[in-house]
Amino acid sequence: MGMKILMVCLGNICRSPLAEGILRSKLENQNVFIDSAGTGGYHIGNPPDIRSINIAKAHGIDISSQKCRQFKIKDFEDFDLIYAMDYANYNNLINKAPGLKEQSKVRLLLEELDGPVMEVPDPYYGGKDGFEEVYSLIDMAC
Repeated sequence: MGMKILMVCLGNICRSPLAEGILRSKLENQNVFIDSAGTGGYHIGNPPDIRSINIAKAHGIDISSQKCRQFKIKDFEDFDLIYAMDYANYNNLINKAPGLKEQSKVRLLLEELDGPVMEVPDPYYGGKDGFEEVYSLIDMAC
C-alpha cells in the first residue's frame, strides 16, 4: 500500500468527509488510501451531513456511503499524514500524539495553500453558502 492520508474534523460529519471525498476523487488511480475521522465521538456510524453529501454531489463526488468514525491513537501508526480542519482539531491531535514522530504527521489542511495558514471554517455558521465555501477551500487545498 502506498501513502495513507487521514482527514480529521470534530465530528467527522461535514468537513472531513468532504475532504476525504475530494482528495479521493483527485487521486483516484493512484496508490493512496484516504480516510476520515472525528476527534469527538458524536456521530459514530452515521453518514455525513446531507448538506455535505449534496454539495459533493453537485461537484460530481459521491460521499453518501461514508460512515463517521472516531479518531483512534492507532491512527498515528496507520497513517502517513493526518490533516486537521481547524486549530482546535490540530491541537487535539498534537496533544494525543504519543511522541514527536506522530506529531510531525499532523498538519492543518489549509497549510497546503499559498498564503496565510487558515482554518477550514465550520460550514454550519456560513448560512446557505457555508458548505460551498468549505467545499471550495478544501478543493483548493487538495
